[in-house]
Amino acid sequence: MKIFVDADSCPRDARELTLRTAGRRRIQAVFAANRPVPGISGENAAMEICPPGENSADDRIVELAEPGDLAISRDIALAKRLLEKGVAVIDDRGRVFSRDNINELLSLRNFTVGLAESGLGVERTANYGKKERKAFADSLDRILVKLLKN
Repeated sequence: MKIFVDADSCPRDARELTLRTAGRRRIQAVFAANRPVPGISGENAAMEICPPGENSADDRIVELAEPGDLAISRDIALAKRLLEKGVAVIDDRGRVFSRDNINELLSLRNFTVGLAESGLGVERTANYGKKERKAFADSLDRILVKLLKN
């Protein structure tokens, strides 16, 4: 089992928590991004530097991930690709993506992107604080326990 992190947009607190959790549970954590991300180190950590270009980090995560792995990403299109492959996916705020909710979430994202492209203002995600960090930590632990049982 491995943990894959879409590191381009993952907050520092979530990256650090993932690194500590991976070390404690002796699970390999692979961070994929188009650039080096500071703070990725340790026996259980690896950094995949992907070539420049849209979705190259996403493509690398999909290529490497296997059924039973866990991925952390807020990219809903990537989450859908991973779920289809049998990979569990959560975002950095603790939201669990599933086959039951992914199509609705993707449709909502596409609608929001369409509004933005039409010049209509969209709400941005709030800052990453203690509440978001706790929700992420709880989901991370819950999903890992479930995956490690299987």
